Amino acid sequence: MESTRNRLVVGISGASGVVYGIRLLETLRRLDIETHLALSRAAEVTLAHESSLKPADVRALADHSYRPEDIGGAPASGSFRTLGMVVAPCSIRTMSEIATGMTTSLLTRAADVTLKERRRLVLLVRETPLHSGHLRTMLALSEMGAIVAPPVPAFYARPQTLDDMVAHTVGRVLDLFGLDSGELRRWGEPGP
Repeated sequence: MESTRNRLVVGISGASGVVYGIRLLETLRRLDIETHLALSRAAEVTLAHESSLKPADVRALADHSYRPEDIGGAPASGSFRTLGMVVAPCSIRTMSEIATGMTTSLLTRAADVTLKERRRLVLLVRETPLHSGHLRTMLALSEMGAIVAPPVPAFYARPQTLDDMVAHTVGRVLDLFGLDSGELRRWGEPGP
């Protein structure tokens, strides 16, 4: 599976907001970034509620896709070179597994490996309101090097549609990896 393309691992957990992971995969394909997808079982359930896409459709958006229980998949190894990983959306359960290192799936194992290799890990945590335990877990992850980036809309970009808001969030996430989606309206700059 040797490649000269930049690689990014994308995890999609069972939290509401699977549209973020889908849009991320679509954008990375357009940017010619090799994607490795870890789709959780819970994400498949959420997908059925939030999208007309089937799990196979989402897997087809990635260059490589793995079964949730495939803890021997390439992203589970630190020697597998990547730019890092994004979990979009990230459930509280997924966030908690990553924070404790008690991983039960490829998604959480890949995130744990990303942290141990000191690569960029971005978590689009989708939950509100948050209790103190959630906040302590987020702090612990931040102290470990993860970036907790809840998908919060930027109204200065004057979004007209839900797709505009999703594109803005995905664009901001990709900025964290030095990648420009070309769809981001930036503060103080002309539009894309």
